[in-house]
Amino acid sequence: MTSAATNPSPAPKVSSADIPFNPKVHQKKTVSDWIVDIVIWTVLALTVAAIIYPIWFVIIASVSNQTMVNQGKVSILPVGMSFGGYAKVFADSRIWVGYRNTIVYSVLGTALNMLVTIPAAFALSRREFKPRRVILFLLTFTMFFSGGLIPSYLLYKQLGLLDSMWVFILPGAVSVWNLIIARSFFESSIPEDLHDAAQIDGLGYFGYFLKIVLPLSSAILAVLALYYFVGHWNDFFTGLVYIRDNDKLPLQNVLRSILLANQTGMTGQNSGGMDLIQQRDFANQIKYGVIIVSTLPLLVIYPFLQKYFNKGVMIGAVKG
Repeated sequence: MTSAATNPSPAPKVSSADIPFNPKVHQKKTVSDWIVDIVIWTVLALTVAAIIYPIWFVIIASVSNQTMVNQGKVSILPVGMSFGGYAKVFADSRIWVGYRNTIVYSVLGTALNMLVTIPAAFALSRREFKPRRVILFLLTFTMFFSGGLIPSYLLYKQLGLLDSMWVFILPGAVSVWNLIIARSFFESSIPEDLHDAAQIDGLGYFGYFLKIVLPLSSAILAVLALYYFVGHWNDFFTGLVYIRDNDKLPLQNVLRSILLANQTGMTGQNSGGMDLIQQRDFANQIKYGVIIVSTLPLLVIYPFLQKYFNKGVMIGAVKG
């Protein structure tokens, strides 16, 4: 009888799947890998620079001596710093009225947009809703054909929307494009099993929508809210055509008025002891300041929604 020492049991076989993965051991970069990495990082760096530099140039140009800007001597850092453009913009009391109006229009408009778009998209995503294809076709038709500017103006006049805050909110209550994105999200990202489970628990469509669908749709909700808010914030044409009361103009139209007032004033006689060249440079500084004033709030808001942006857009675009 042999002992265990003389007849040891065979060692268990170890497969490659049982060995923990160590990237430092299993992935040794070759020269070609380094070349590819360098090319990728170079392209990314150039792309980021191409996006960031124009914004940075507008910022430094808005506080620089405009003669230096016109001569191309301002590139990375401001030269001859002066905040006269910003002082001129913010000294106009109309800008605070414009800010107030734009914030009200953007907040109320976005709230109404979401209140209409999300429930409509959910209804159109339900296969048991038989008229959904006909309704979606009619909605899509409006993306390609509209009544035109003059019929729209006459319609808004008959509805009493001219010179009213509601002309910024009611006509664009729903964007068909955003509606399609939300519908695609509900169809492709919310499992139908959840609806079956909700029915077993006694939830109807409203309960299912409010208690299950909405909490799972934070990504698409954030993206659509950003889309709508930016659209309302940048809305310039509505105020230009349908508003004559200066107290109801949004920020974009107020900034345009300030910019035009300073540029057209340059062609006349001297003002404030400045010659025409100084006045022109001052107007250019105001122009750059207007750009920053109008875009800064959106630049502040966007980083907080960025984590939802790519996810919401890609998921909503999977299925049309």
